[in-house]
Amino acid sequence: MRLTDRTDYASRVLMYLAVSGTGLATVREIAKRYGVSKNHLAKVAWELGRAGFIETVRGRSGGLRLAGPAETISVGAVARHIERTIPLAECFPDGAGACRIVSSCVYRHVLVEAEEAFFAVLDRYSVQDLVEHNPVLRAVLLPNSR
Repeated sequence: MRLTDRTDYASRVLMYLAVSGTGLATVREIAKRYGVSKNHLAKVAWELGRAGFIETVRGRSGGLRLAGPAETISVGAVARHIERTIPLAECFPDGAGACRIVSSCVYRHVLVEAEEAFFAVLDRYSVQDLVEHNPVLRAVLLPNSR
């Protein structure tokens, strides 16, 4: 299974916030640190906020922070939330692109099982697992901190 860029960006935002600590971080600084589009990152941050993974503080002194401890944020839950509208395979029961064997297809059940197994592995990890004991990540994301 291939995750979308949105899920990749979501993971990056969460890792940055986990590494940066309890203060607020801006979309601009996160985008700059990763070298990615600020606009795309802002959309992902908005979605993470709407889902309750992060808190967004508006205004001049605003920014982003984790909504809870990094160890309570499941990588699988984040990926499921972001990827929820993207099927692993498209099986069309009706219309111009209809699959002729959809009523008797076992393959789509195999794909559902594979997708569940994929997310089960992601569920075993938290954002904290992605950042703890990783001084190189801290050095890359926060080069001026000690």
